Amino acid sequence: MPHDRHHHHGHDHGHDHGHAHHPHDHNHPHDADHLHSHMHHHDDAADLQVLAAQFIDGFVQAKDKTFYLKLAGVPFERPGKGGAKALKLVDVELTTDWQVGTASPSFGSRELSYLPFPGEMVRERTNMSLVYVSMDEKASLDLRDFLAQKKRVIDQ
Repeated sequence: MPHDRHHHHGHDHGHDHGHAHHPHDHNHPHDADHLHSHMHHHDDAADLQVLAAQFIDGFVQAKDKTFYLKLAGVPFERPGKGGAKALKLVDVELTTDWQVGTASPSFGSRELSYLPFPGEMVRERTNMSLVYVSMDEKASLDLRDFLAQKKRVIDQ
């Protein structure tokens, strides 16, 4: 079998694939960004992913997880919808994903351009969600959103 010409050693090319973006790609809500993996805002998303990975490593290794969260400025209470009742932090969820390929819009088509990764390019990503509850509501805060908010405050 001939060498796969799509294989890139190291995968350090900044994800500039040179493909045209569909005009509607930039109009989707921010929450949809993770569905497209790393098509847009690569630098910010990559920085946040590195910060999140470091934060999660620290949390997992911390002997006193509550103190770790407090030290990081994680709120243990948040306002609920309409500010009626405060939501209380009850769970910290860790999820692990393995990125096994990329999918991006194809020029002039509603089909996605799909590139499955060879085994050595598969990357593991762990993410954290902070789960808050009240008598009437349950809300989850993605760690990357929390870190992005903190980063904006620091950058000002």
